[in-house]
Amino acid sequence: MDGVAEPVTDLDRPAPAPSSPTPPPPAGPRTAGPWLLGLATSVVLLLFAGRYGYHRDELYFLLCGRHLDWGYVDQGPLVPALARLADTVAPGNLVLLRTPSALLGGAAVALVAAIARELGAGRAAQLFAAFLAATSGIVLAGGHLLSTTTVDLLVWLVAAWCATRMLRTGDTRWALGIGLALGVGLLNKLLPGLLGIGLLAGVAIAGPRRLLRDRRVLAGAAVAALLAVPYLAWQAAHGFPQLSVAASIAGGDSSYSGRLDAAVLQLMIVSPYATPIWVAGLVALLRRPAWAAYRALGWAWLVVFGLVLLAGGKGYYDAPLLLVLTAAGAVVTVDWAVRRGARLRRALLAVGAAITLAGSAVLLLPTLPAQRLPGFVVDVNYDAGETIGWPALADSMAAVHRALPPAERTRAVLLTGNYGEAGALARYGPARGLPRAYSGHNSMTRFGRPPDGADVVIAVGWERPDQLRTWFTEVTEAGRVDQRVAVDNDENGLPIFVCRGMRRPWSQIWDTEVRHAS
Repeated sequence: MDGVAEPVTDLDRPAPAPSSPTPPPPAGPRTAGPWLLGLATSVVLLLFAGRYGYHRDELYFLLCGRHLDWGYVDQGPLVPALARLADTVAPGNLVLLRTPSALLGGAAVALVAAIARELGAGRAAQLFAAFLAATSGIVLAGGHLLSTTTVDLLVWLVAAWCATRMLRTGDTRWALGIGLALGVGLLNKLLPGLLGIGLLAGVAIAGPRRLLRDRRVLAGAAVAALLAVPYLAWQAAHGFPQLSVAASIAGGDSSYSGRLDAAVLQLMIVSPYATPIWVAGLVALLRRPAWAAYRALGWAWLVVFGLVLLAGGKGYYDAPLLLVLTAAGAVVTVDWAVRRGARLRRALLAVGAAITLAGSAVLLLPTLPAQRLPGFVVDVNYDAGETIGWPALADSMAAVHRALPPAERTRAVLLTGNYGEAGALARYGPARGLPRAYSGHNSMTRFGRPPDGADVVIAVGWERPDQLRTWFTEVTEAGRVDQRVAVDNDENGLPIFVCRGMRRPWSQIWDTEVRHAS
């Protein structure tokens, strides 16, 4: 009706605008502090690089480097190639061999701070994140040795930094950086594929799910897959021996393996001091409204850690993502430290940091004399014990070899239970007049077997002679490994056996009975 206003119904009212997600905070200020701390970390690692001796894995990498290939039973070609390069430039130089890991360790420290900066960390929080990384077990213990783990650490952190930046800015060009990092990492180990699964699962669970359809994200995945082709092709051509290694690890036949150990290691591998900090970071990533854009990072760790437990993998496989959570936790912790009672809270953090620094220096670096290394150091840091006593192992084997009758001495060969022992005898044996060492452990099986006529064998690496007696008619204990220090490692005190009388030729037992993986 003219002049009479018609009633307005709910159907006539405009629909309310959908609420937009809280935008992430801007990146924090740039600061030189974390870079200086990363540089200091590399310098410290280089200063200690020559202490003690080779680790068993380093001796193995040197042997793999003599047989360069696109793949090995338990790893890709990257670290053996680095070992070959270092040993070619300066043979026997432990500092040069470990220089790549020292540099990667320092870069990891700076990257953890850079991830914190993407989350909005101020200067203090960035420096705190860098400190937590610099004193962590995964950086210091890994950075002290040439290791696939240290390369893996940097690869995961680079990919995580690119992912964090992409989630903050929405710029999917960073997905190409993720793909490139993961692809290079897949030439080292297959574990970066686990990170890729975790990130994709995190995005599928928490969003933004549009990334799963983005052409640049798909291109990044294609880059990673393309770079992994050489190693995957090698694995396929050799029947995927990596699966046997994984099954052995899941069965508890390797260090740091077992589901309970994997769970406990989560509380230790960054540092006990950092554990409540990374837990706080995980909670904040999953619940803090301002960090809604980063939910996928929290879920990525949950998925990856769940897969590690389910598969029975080693507890340090997900450690790089723990450092991502630590970066988030550093932001939360610094925010907590400036609230009411700030003086007491800062004092607590300072005391904990001082204790952590001192503990890391003693437990994670070779600061104490090898001759007086306390047992608790090896209990906490298994790898420390595995860098002591390899020349003495060769001396012990040489004493048994010299005691053989001359006719047996000329045709004897060495047989070891693991690749570390074989690597040590390859490194130190020739100067002591020892014959070639063979082993059926991992890729050592592919580097050659004893000739069928080799019926006198000096064997080390078996605590009991049961297995040896299935291959030989006579097995006699002829000595013990004496490393001349009271260190509790895998070789000190092991029996050395002299074996005679092959029951079957090496060609019949090498691939079926001697070969083993762990």
